[in-house]
Order: sequence, then structure tokens, then C-alpha cells
Amino acid sequence: MNMNSRNRGKNTGDDTLFSSEKQLGKLRLAVQDMHYLLTREYPEKSASVLVGHRYRLKPRQIQAVRGASASEQQLYQRKSKQQKASDLKGKTVYLDGFNVLILLESLLSEAYIFEGLDRCFRDLSEVHGTYKRVNQTLKAIELVEAFYRKNEIQKLIWVFDQPVSNSGRIKQIILDFSRENNLNWEAELQYNPDKFLVESSEIIISSDAWILDHCKEWFNLIGYLIEEESPPVNLLKTY
Repeated sequence: MNMNSRNRGKNTGDDTLFSSEKQLGKLRLAVQDMHYLLTREYPEKSASVLVGHRYRLKPRQIQAVRGASASEQQLYQRKSKQQKASDLKGKTVYLDGFNVLILLESLLSEAYIFEGLDRCFRDLSEVHGTYKRVNQTLKAIELVEAFYRKNEIQKLIWVFDQPVSNSGRIKQIILDFSRENNLNWEAELQYNPDKFLVESSEIIISSDAWILDHCKEWFNLIGYLIEEESPPVNLLKTY
């Protein structure tokens, strides 16, 4: 695999926004306030504006707070649908391709990773219509392979956003890797992968909040990998 010489690491200024105890304390208070407002059915955008103004947060801090927050009802529903690793043996599992891959690339690049109230992990990277491979792409795929083998999953299906530029290339990378390593993997492109995933009856791997709220069953792969594989991770807990 010919990887480009780039990382998916921190943005300039992220250390200033997230590394100090003072800033992390503000984020945690902001997440508590967001939880309160969301539980009382405030719209997410309005709630984030209120919280951002109160704590004088920068846009990337607000993005982190929104990703880490959820209402009490959302937390309850997500927890009720969460599956354990032991539930995966012999199953077909769908994986939210760009969501998982980019998050793992960010984690391996030592970008800041945020653990939210739902105990899911999220980063601040965005595709913006084009996916570009990075130095950590192969290692990210290998971590998924380790998870797949250890838990004796029958089939793993990667689902990517077809409208995203280079989605066809990453699909082929996954298929080539699968063939070379004798894995029962598939990769497919969908115009609306979120809708496709939530309508599936299989277990879903994603940290996308909308998918977690609407899917039937899901598994917290990033949490599993952090615990089982112990990759280097620049982890911030927001609760």
C-alpha cells in the first residue's frame, strides 16, 4: 500500500484549546450544561450556542462539546442497544467506514480523542467531500483485522459514502487487504450510508450519534481497541 506522507493529527492551536486542566475543566462543565439542556429538549444547535457563549469556547471546543454530549434519553437508549464483544462471534457486522477509519487514523496520529457521556470516542476530523489516505491508514485497518480475528466475526462489511471523492480507492484498498490476508470482508459504497446502516438488522460499528440513536444494535469498537490493543492515544474524558 503506497501511503502518502501525511498524518491526521492535531490542528495548530489544539494544544492551547485542550491540553490544560483549565480548558479541560471548562469543557467538562460545558458538557454537563449541554446534557441538561438536551435532556430538556433544547435543540442541539441552540444549546451549543448558549454553552459556547457562557464558557467563551472556540469553535473546535464547541465541536468537541457537541460530540461528547447527549440527553438522558439518548444515553439510556444507546446503552440498551450496545452489544458486548462476546455477542459478535459468528455474526455479520457492518462497519461505518469513514467514521471508524478516520477516527482510528486520528487516534494513531495522536490527535485529541474525546470520550463522551455515552462512553463513545470521537475526534475533530472531517472529510469535507474528499478522503485522503495518511501514514496511519494501514495500521488502522490492521487494528480492525485484529478485532475481527480475535472475536471470530463471521463477516465484516465496510460501508463507505459513495459521494466522497476517493471512496472507490479506499474500498479497493480494503478488498485487496482482505484478499491478501484471507479475511471474510466486503466493502461497498452507498449514497446514503447512514440510512443504510440504521435500516440494517445487523450489528453496526460507528460512533456517529445519529446512527447510534436509530440503529437496532451497535458495538463500541474504538473503546474495545483502546482497552484490548493499547494503542497510543491522546484521550480526554469529558465527564
